[in-house]
Amino acid sequence: MKAKTLMNKIIIVGGLSACLLLGGCGAGQAADATSAESTVAAQESTVTPTESTETAETVSTETEQDKAQLPDGVYAAEFSTDSSMFHVSEACDGKGTLTVKDGVMTIHISLGSKKILNLYPGLAEDAAKDGAVLLEPTTDTVTYSDGMTEEVYGFDVPVPVIGEEFDLALIGTKGKWYDHKVKVTNPQKEADGEAAGVSEDKKTVEDLKLEDGEYTVDVAMEGGSGKASVDSPAALEIKDGKITATIVWSSPNYDYMIVNDEKYEPVNKDGNSTFEIPVDAFDYKMPVTADTVAMSTPHEIDYTLNFDSSSMKKAEK
Repeated sequence: MKAKTLMNKIIIVGGLSACLLLGGCGAGQAADATSAESTVAAQESTVTPTESTETAETVSTETEQDKAQLPDGVYAAEFSTDSSMFHVSEACDGKGTLTVKDGVMTIHISLGSKKILNLYPGLAEDAAKDGAVLLEPTTDTVTYSDGMTEEVYGFDVPVPVIGEEFDLALIGTKGKWYDHKVKVTNPQKEADGEAAGVSEDKKTVEDLKLEDGEYTVDVAMEGGSGKASVDSPAALEIKDGKITATIVWSSPNYDYMIVNDEKYEPVNKDGNSTFEIPVDAFDYKMPVTADTVAMSTPHEIDYTLNFDSSSMKKAEK
């Protein structure tokens, strides 16, 4: 009973003390609150510039990273190695076809022979391990400047970065893996911007006052890795003011073309791929797309075709 009474007294005294403190410290609390707010404000003013700086640095870094990435598309790019025994075919002028899709970069290279059997994106010691995923070859047909053709092995090589060396191991007919350093540089977007050929000098049938009939016309093609070409002069027909050109490729491996978002199938079954496509004007680089099945997987490649009106002649019958 005494213990209970003593405890009640302590609670009452404690309550009275709290009341006295609350009643007598209102002004002091306001002052303390003002002081606390000032301190917090000071702290916030100290932290804010740092946070702003960090944010600015993050934005700056992201911007630089964005600049370093290639937009999705197809490019002609230079492919160099650390060995004269490992290089792209001379017919390819040191270049391959770089494809960027969903931010992932892959370059197709046609080598100088069939002596390299597999490639591995990494070191030779890892390539030799069980379970290593090797790059399998494709059979490519390359065309040299004198018109001669040759079958060589080609590979689709993953590209981790542009302009910096990366490891690419190879194994040849001797059955031994070798380490090599390779680099992909100078990617050039095909049929982009000025290359797409939009020109104020382009001429229509009306501009040239051309009559309906059959003609031949010189055609210049640009784009791709430089391995493909089209026959020139090309056959051309004008009917009801509309132009249709017959395009004959240097390869039988093109299975369709796209012109002005329309898809065109080849008009032949044997020989080099041949298409009949519309031409909207002369004397400018008209953008077209052609799909090739010469690689391990089909690739759509952008080109331009320039039909030279000054070379037009009536077709001989």
